[in-house]
Amino acid sequence: MKGSLWLLLFFLAAPELRAQTPPDTGDTAEVLQLQQRIRERWNERVRHDLNLTNDQAAKLQATEGRFLERRRDLARNQRAVGEALRNELQPGVAANSDSVRKLMDARQKNRAALAQLDQDEDREIGGYLNPVQHARYQAMREELRRRIQEIRERRREMGPRGRVARPRPRRSI
Repeated sequence: MKGSLWLLLFFLAAPELRAQTPPDTGDTAEVLQLQQRIRERWNERVRHDLNLTNDQAAKLQATEGRFLERRRDLARNQRAVGEALRNELQPGVAANSDSVRKLMDARQKNRAALAQLDQDEDREIGGYLNPVQHARYQAMREELRRRIQEIRERRREMGPRGRVARPRPRRSI
């Protein structure tokens, strides 16, 4: 349970900490150390819960690392496409149909690439984990994804000062 919490905090906090910290400060080292500690705890939990051999644990860590970097690249690209699409679709501004079509195509390609990435990672992991370990690993990751989503939803509901954000009253025209 503690391992999931640390990994969850890592995925939620580390990118934001990095974005808030200028590259010329010493805080980058602290963020990297935190990320490393969280990864180590996740790896320990997975190794323990799945009863992995040293070889399986090493392979799983290598796979997770490779696919995590590729997944981050796709996520960055998807955020950029989403932002560009929102800019095109601003109320009161005529959207460029050609640009919107291209952005929607790019968004769909990113989604397909992410699905393919998940399949590739799953196939690779299936090569060195037995079926029971593989199924348990998938369940652990799904639980982690669910918790991350819950925390993100709660954070969206919270205002800038940690209070529940109240919807603004609509003005009638």
